[in-house]
Amino acid sequence: MLELNNVSKYFGENAAVNAVSLTINKGSFVGVIGRSGAGKSTLLRMINRLNEPSEGRILFNGADVTALQGAELREWRRRCAMIFQQFNLAGRLDVLTNVLMGRLASNSGWASLLKLWGNDDKAIALAALEQFDMVSLAAQRADQLSGGQQQRVAICRALVQEPDIILADEPIASLDPRNTKIVMDSLLRINRHFGITVICNLHSLDLARTYCERLIGMAHGRVVFDDVPAALTDDIARDLYGIEAQDVIEAKSSDAAMPNALAAIA
Repeated sequence: MLELNNVSKYFGENAAVNAVSLTINKGSFVGVIGRSGAGKSTLLRMINRLNEPSEGRILFNGADVTALQGAELREWRRRCAMIFQQFNLAGRLDVLTNVLMGRLASNSGWASLLKLWGNDDKAIALAALEQFDMVSLAAQRADQLSGGQQQRVAICRALVQEPDIILADEPIASLDPRNTKIVMDSLLRINRHFGITVICNLHSLDLARTYCERLIGMAHGRVVFDDVPAALTDDIARDLYGIEAQDVIEAKSSDAAMPNALAAIA
């Protein structure tokens, strides 16, 4: 169980995240929604400790994440994998090596730098690529892939960390509709098949309603909505997004889309 107790992050006098308290159960698929600048990315980065909280505590299974240092912090980041909007791959390296980077915490630094990956690590990485129909591209340079393929490589890299939690920060923001579905289906499959908790920042309400079992709405750094997708009415969305509401309120296709999304994972 992940717990956030009155967590805040200040940049100067500006509160990017303001006194957020949440409890997220193991195996959940949670969407974090809100307009640009609402604090969504900062919230995820604090959970991973890429940003240090200014106030409050983050706990995982009772352990104080905010107190971790050194090797314990590196272990936490292994258990709490990040997927970024811009993929963060090493473009000149091949796909397999990029995925193997997710095994860094399980290997000595020198062995990793010299690419002395063990057979077990390679088998784990290839198995992850196989799950996402990417194994045929294992030897190809990452910068030669499409955006959707690069994001699937990033998901494989996160998966081979053997994490308890995956934090996905706008993972489909730069993708076309086809690749958006492929990436979101991949995250849902990881959640359902492996029981890995997924916390995903999303801008599209249609996608949030389709894939997530719980939605957390943020505005001005605070949590202003926390409920199941069915409770997120268009009126609440207008309050949440303000002048951006018309850009994110799409035709309600979630009644049809949800069964299709879940059927693909069953």
